[in-house]
Amino acid sequence: MRALSRLAGVTVLAGALVVGASATALAAPGPSADAVTASAASAATVDTATRPPRTTHGPCAYTQTPDEPAARPVPLPPDPRRTPTRGSVRVTLATNHGPIGLTLDRAAAPCTVQSFLHLVGKRFYDRTSCHRLTAYPTLSVLQCGDPSGTGEGGPGYRYRDELPTDLPPAPTDPTGERRVYARGVLAMANAGPDTNGSQFFLVYANSALRPNYTIFGEIDGAGLATLDRIAAGGVAPTAEDPAPVDGAPALPVDIRKAVRAHHH
Repeated sequence: MRALSRLAGVTVLAGALVVGASATALAAPGPSADAVTASAASAATVDTATRPPRTTHGPCAYTQTPDEPAARPVPLPPDPRRTPTRGSVRVTLATNHGPIGLTLDRAAAPCTVQSFLHLVGKRFYDRTSCHRLTAYPTLSVLQCGDPSGTGEGGPGYRYRDELPTDLPPAPTDPTGERRVYARGVLAMANAGPDTNGSQFFLVYANSALRPNYTIFGEIDGAGLATLDRIAAGGVAPTAEDPAPVDGAPALPVDIRKAVRAHHH
């Protein structure tokens, strides 16, 4: 969970989904809660003598992150000039608790969907674990997508945000800054603006977050039932915190295989 970068302390934990050193981690609810982040392993300074990171030439501009190497070898995604922006794609995460069906929305986030499908096709998500479960009243998500299982791993590249603009205000937030990421939402975790990689989060109960996380699909009914079983198990207790609301799932969650549905 060190990868879950507790967003500068517990204050951010309640509203942030952040990725570790190169990923993204979730912050806990607090006065300024708002973080689902993928920890981005401490950024190392790139030697100016080394060649610059490679970037694809299409509209998505996927960019290598040499200081944050891939947790599992994978090439940069294809980046066609005409990135598909219409239609949906079905993907199923076969887990040890049951299937989690996802419907990806190309119109909402074409570059994100393209990257996610690329990682699915390269079996990047197969045999991985979901490292974080949160059970705050205002942040209820399962975070997955890091083959290292630490919350700090990613695909060795990053790409820009495709943020939602029409989410309703969170009634629990008097500041009006947070929005409702509704039950059933599939979104990307990140380590700050335009740092999307491979980590994503599944919302099992309405959550209040700043609209800083790309929504790229939704979870089906069977998938939500699976998430409910996982959430009911709670967060694994530790010596420091016998009743945590943010940490590794008490019921370990393994993605055995991620499968894209055939066209029909």
